[in-house]
Amino acid sequence: MIVNDTYLNSMKLQSNDFSKLKNKNLEDEGLRKVSDDFETFFTQQLLDISLKSTKMAGGGTGSDIVKGMYTEALSKTTGGSIGISDILYKFLSENK
Repeated sequence: MIVNDTYLNSMKLQSNDFSKLKNKNLEDEGLRKVSDDFETFFTQQLLDISLKSTKMAGGGTGSDIVKGMYTEALSKTTGGSIGISDILYKFLSENK
């Protein structure tokens, strides 16, 4: 009976460790996504401000819509590649 109890306890320990590891991986993936999303948002804000006074795509309301679509598409393609998300991810993962 001692062997069986020891075996069962070790199985419980292994399954608990796996669930913690699985939860940690999900947390890391979520943290990485949030960091990338923040970088995308930040990049879009910078692009919106920098293109605000330009005459790209003419002028008026239509131009503002085109600029908004352009900055959104550009920021989504660069999200996670500038380095801000890496810094934010590292900071948040170390300071939970």
